[in-house]
Amino acid sequence: MRAQAGASPLSPVRLPTPHHLRLPIRQPSRTPHARRPLGYSPALMVPTLANDGLAPYLPVGIILLMAITFAAANIVLTMLIGPTRKGRTKGMTYESGMNPVGTARKRFNVRFYLIAMVFLVFDVEIVFLYPWATTFRGLEPGSEESALWLGRIMFFLLTTVVAYVYGYRKGVFRFD
Repeated sequence: MRAQAGASPLSPVRLPTPHHLRLPIRQPSRTPHARRPLGYSPALMVPTLANDGLAPYLPVGIILLMAITFAAANIVLTMLIGPTRKGRTKGMTYESGMNPVGTARKRFNVRFYLIAMVFLVFDVEIVFLYPWATTFRGLEPGSEESALWLGRIMFFLLTTVVAYVYGYRKGVFRFD
């Protein structure tokens, strides 16, 4: 194949397309209220997410419906077939098989709250890492967008490491 006249040797060669395979090119309308197909980008004339409707969200809706049904069924069935006898022993607070001693208004060591906060920090980190990893895998390697995504997650992980170092220095992980 020969390069076209005036084209550089590195530019792509334009091959002739048979008439029956050519797609009609739609010229943009000059009128401000031109009728365009719903769900199409006017610049590219390609289908967009608006054209999909709610079909992609159907699995999420089914899971939510199942969760709500399960919760409501448990509450209703417990009221219908659960034991209803009341008494002094039944009304007592259950403390992991031990008789409750003292008041419930007792103060706890702050370490329990710090452990809960550290758990939340790392739990939230994992929740954000899964969608990031699935999205990052689909990006073009070496592109500006992938570098931006990598920079964002590195900043996020750095703040998590700072939280871990802070907790370590405060003695959150010492259980003596």
